[in-house]
Amino acid sequence: MNHDTPLSAPPRRIRGIVLLALAVLVLAGGAFVIRRPLMMSAPVCMAGRWHGCFDTFNGVVLMTLATMPLSLLVVWALAAWRRAAGGTSAWRMSLAEVGMVHGTVPFLWMTLMPGGGAGVVPERVSLVPLRDLVTMGAGGIVGNLLVFASLGFFAPMRFTALASLPRILALGAGCSVLVETAQYVLRLDRVSSVDDVLVNAAGAVLAALASRRWWRTRAEAPSDGQPRPVPEPVG
Repeated sequence: MNHDTPLSAPPRRIRGIVLLALAVLVLAGGAFVIRRPLMMSAPVCMAGRWHGCFDTFNGVVLMTLATMPLSLLVVWALAAWRRAAGGTSAWRMSLAEVGMVHGTVPFLWMTLMPGGGAGVVPERVSLVPLRDLVTMGAGGIVGNLLVFASLGFFAPMRFTALASLPRILALGAGCSVLVETAQYVLRLDRVSSVDDVLVNAAGAVLAALASRRWWRTRAEAPSDGQPRPVPEPVG
């Protein structure tokens, strides 16, 4: 008789609660640090004005935080629907789907915001690796690391086919190339830089490493939920 099985569920549940609490604390701490610039955009966003809210970094960050309860409600609704349909890993899959969208779309929006000379300034391209890292600064590097961090964190949890670091690296780099190409084609008064691609892809991989405990388990589990047969020894 296996006495370890009944004791495995509570520690896992406690671990999940602790991780969720830590995530909430990190988000709350980040919001507290940047509370002043966020509050500058609050009156404009609350008034429903496009200019000054959705065309500024502060406004987009504020609306991303403000709509987080709605995203959590969508996670709950999707998980409830999956559980009612008899699906497995309902909460994990629902959280991954909503997390990918909620954590990636705002950064894409910010990277595709037109500059002051959009449509007038000629297209600019920087193809020399590591040359632009010096001018990015700490804020620019952190921002570029976060662009596809949610995608790298949640995509391998949701899609078993993406559950490998090389594939996440390719996914992050490919999405970043599309963004840089769009900046160039649309003449958004931005520099299409190879360093942005490198840092974006690195951010996706680092985030994937952070969630590897969950997506590796999902990737290695049998699709039918049954334990794998143990081969009998030969001879």
